[in-house]
Amino acid sequence: MQTDVTDIEQLSEKDRERLALTGLEVGMQNRCGSFFQIDQDVIQTTCGAEGIEMIPIKAALEKYDWIKDYYWNAVSRDKDKYTQYLAKQENPQGLVVIAHEGAKVEMPLQACLFLREEPVQHVHNIFIAREGSEINIISGCASSWQKEHGAHIGVTEIYVGKGAKVTSTMIHNWNPGISVFPRSATIVEEDGTFLSNYVCMQPVNRIDMYPTARLVGKNAVARFSSIVVATPGSTLDLGSRAILGAEHTSAELVTRAITTGGTIISRGHILGEKDNTRGHIECKGLILKDGIIHAIPEIEGTLTGTELSHEAAVGKIARHEIEYLMARGLSEEEATATIIRGFLDVKISGLPAVLQAQIDAAIDKAESGF
Repeated sequence: MQTDVTDIEQLSEKDRERLALTGLEVGMQNRCGSFFQIDQDVIQTTCGAEGIEMIPIKAALEKYDWIKDYYWNAVSRDKDKYTQYLAKQENPQGLVVIAHEGAKVEMPLQACLFLREEPVQHVHNIFIAREGSEINIISGCASSWQKEHGAHIGVTEIYVGKGAKVTSTMIHNWNPGISVFPRSATIVEEDGTFLSNYVCMQPVNRIDMYPTARLVGKNAVARFSSIVVATPGSTLDLGSRAILGAEHTSAELVTRAITTGGTIISRGHILGEKDNTRGHIECKGLILKDGIIHAIPEIEGTLTGTELSHEAAVGKIARHEIEYLMARGLSEEEATATIIRGFLDVKISGLPAVLQAQIDAAIDKAESGF
């Protein structure tokens, strides 16, 4: 399916603004491929990058028999009631990205999932990076400004081949009545690198997610970075998990969490199963208004040759920090905003500038509501 912006342009101006905040670029100025699904209808699939295929999942399963080897492999269809619900769908929707051996593109591929009218949107994505390939995927998930209630159920399976690199950046922009249940797992082979970035700074009813990376090849690396804000009425139960299943593998899980009245449960788990493995969990929470931040870091080693660590801190903005900045000419409001911005400023190693700019834009937009 080729690009057809007509359906996108028929969306209301408010909806287009919401989609833009998740990273959707209709004109493809800074994108080399695009997938757009509204409710259960795929309205756009296009890719101009050499060595990269973007195919709706139903078409991919019909085109390539071997895709079945990746379908419900990293994520079990019996994992929970949400995966079971999705597995029963007769008409699966979602995206398959295939980066063929040696293909490298710095410009991101965009995948946008938009909940407009249906009570439940379901999607199943599979990303496959063959040996020596490199791809950046920005996934924007949003609901219409008029959508008061609904649910999104998504499964994402990511396969990082030998010496390959996958950067996955997900930005959520839901509504206060939307519940979201992503189920994601990644398998990283020898010398592979997986970078996962997650941003959710707008109101939502509930998000329930716990992505897992299994490092099965020597020297594999996984890094999870999350930036989240819980507004009043929001419950964010999220985190990330890494299994160090081969020698010389490493993982880092970093979270910045702010509550302005909602609840955040920030989970992190690293399991060191092999010698010469390293892992670190860092969770920092900031309570701007009465709410809940519950950090649950877990490190689990099974032998002497693994080095794991964690740190967690939850608190408020220190008054002396505000007064320090006010003494240098800032108003109290400006001083507070500067501190919050510094708290959220997580620079991610190896992240392309265009993706860092998208994360910065989401932070800038959210700051106006603090």
